[in-house]
Amino acid sequence: MPVDLARVGAHRAPTRRGRGVVTFAWAALATGVLVGAGVLGLGFIERGVSAVDDPGTSTAASAAPAATVDPDASVVMLNATTTSGLAAKAAAVAKAADWNVVSTANADTTDTKLSTVYYGSKGEQGAALGLAKSLGIGRTAQSDRFNVSGQSRLTVVLGADYATSA
Repeated sequence: MPVDLARVGAHRAPTRRGRGVVTFAWAALATGVLVGAGVLGLGFIERGVSAVDDPGTSTAASAAPAATVDPDASVVMLNATTTSGLAAKAAAVAKAADWNVVSTANADTTDTKLSTVYYGSKGEQGAALGLAKSLGIGRTAQSDRFNVSGQSRLTVVLGADYATSA
């Protein structure tokens, strides 16, 4: 065997120059492709999620019924802020718009940020939208949290956004 081969171990040839650079380049390319695919994938997922309404909220979408004023609907106003008398002020606004406000009270929390009109059944959605419009509230949501057996009513939970605008 010639001495100039400079073999290390059995049957190993000398390493070529630039081999580390080529390996690094391939690793960088693979990382770039994976990051790019991840960014694109997250973009598609985000678009898909933002196209679906949050089940807790709904806005006046094309499938939503028209906002109506229903003077027979029972309305409960709950103040979910530290602003004293906010439910009474909102009740006065609702009564002036021909809504039947049956009670006002403080909510069990005082740190609600966004005001919401809650309705119990899909048939009350139009009235909830009408009440939200009368009060200048942008959110409605279907929820059984405020349902009382045998009663149909709308519940308004007033948040900090209403306190600052009132």
